[in-house]
Amino acid sequence: MSITATELKQNLGKYLVLCLTEDIFITKNGKIVAKLTNPYQTRVETATSLFGILPSDMSLEDAKAERLGEI
Repeated sequence: MSITATELKQNLGKYLVLCLTEDIFITKNGKIVAKLTNPYQTRVETATSLFGILPSDMSLEDAKAERLGEI
């Protein structure tokens, strides 16, 4: 979503809520000058992408040992 700086000033609360679900680009004189985004979005996406990568036949201890080069 793209909005003007004036629109952001007039409706800041609305855009603080909206930025939790989508990035908001702020423009001034027709040029993008800022981006309002959820600071935890990348953490959630990263964590979600990791679900299911551990094989079902491997224990957590085995995965740690493999990562540390003990196997």
